[in-house]
Amino acid sequence: MHVQFAELPVFNQDRAKKFYTEHFGCKVIADVPMGPDGWRWIELKFPGAETTLHFLKRQDDAPSTQPVMVLVDNNVARITAALKSEDVEIITEPQAAPYDPGRTVAEFRDSEGNRMVLST
Repeated sequence: MHVQFAELPVFNQDRAKKFYTEHFGCKVIADVPMGPDGWRWIELKFPGAETTLHFLKRQDDAPSTQPVMVLVDNNVARITAALKSEDVEIITEPQAAPYDPGRTVAEFRDSEGNRMVLST
């Protein structure tokens, strides 16, 4: 058993697609029309992952106050530095996770205002 996709609320599908393909090396595995309003079914695949990321139409313009997703990588500091160099908002710098001091975590905000966690 596995999770097929995780939904991420976005305002602008093209901007979000660009953000995740450029910053995280995601591959577009689906980008097809979905309904009369111009919204598309977009799925992105992270390198090495089975679960894909699907964009859900965001209902409001308020940035998320709580993390909406955790991305795992073995080098949180490198990814955080790369995001920062591209002017991505870093909410918390890499630090020991309060729930697991052996784990490193950082938080950033994606192009759509979603609060995201990077974790080892």
